[in-house]
Amino acid sequence: DSSYVPTRAMFIVAHPDDIEFGAAGTAARWVQEGAAVRFVLVTSGDVGIAKPDITRAEAAAVREAEQLAAAEVLGVKEVIFLREPDGSVVNTLELRKRLVREIRRFQPEVVVCGDPTVFFVENSYINHPDHRAVAAAALDAVFPAAGQPHVFEELAAEGLAAHKVRKVYVEGWGGGDTWVNTSSVIDRKVEALRKHVSQMGEWDPEPMVRQWSREAGKG
Repeated sequence: DSSYVPTRAMFIVAHPDDIEFGAAGTAARWVQEGAAVRFVLVTSGDVGIAKPDITRAEAAAVREAEQLAAAEVLGVKEVIFLREPDGSVVNTLELRKRLVREIRRFQPEVVVCGDPTVFFVENSYINHPDHRAVAAAALDAVFPAAGQPHVFEELAAEGLAAHKVRKVYVEGWGGGDTWVNTSSVIDRKVEALRKHVSQMGEWDPEPMVRQWSREAGKG
């Protein structure tokens, strides 16, 4: 149901700009309609600035600042950085536990994540291994772990009780069975993407974003 708006939604992704390239329009629309939204970024994109004169720590600081600026444009006030090493994410039990902790803390009705089965995107590029690992970890955290009190039961000592997520939305790559009309917030999505200056350079993403949205919304 494209008109559905959750009370609380958590977006779990690998890198700064993953949300803005993906479902940022959905996040902005849900916020506009009263939802509480939290972003969880597993890495801070610390290998994502390909300049030899910048350290990973410096790159992470730049990219976290860009992500916070993008979230502000979208109306999202809470961004969690887990600071796992960019480019090296593995779907471990420890990462699952870290995500379960965030789910139990925020108690989202909906989790939005990537698709762990996507290796190739439209025969044009290979999906980043971090994207696949984080998507798998997010799904494994949602079910059954977050809602099962005897999984990571030590989290109860932190005051975090089991929480069952009601819906999972997996971002589609040209497919899917749920569509969210983001025409009312597409300007905000473009502006949020522009906040990732280290990734955009001189490139203006607006024509591409509008074209993608037109193609996705056909029919």
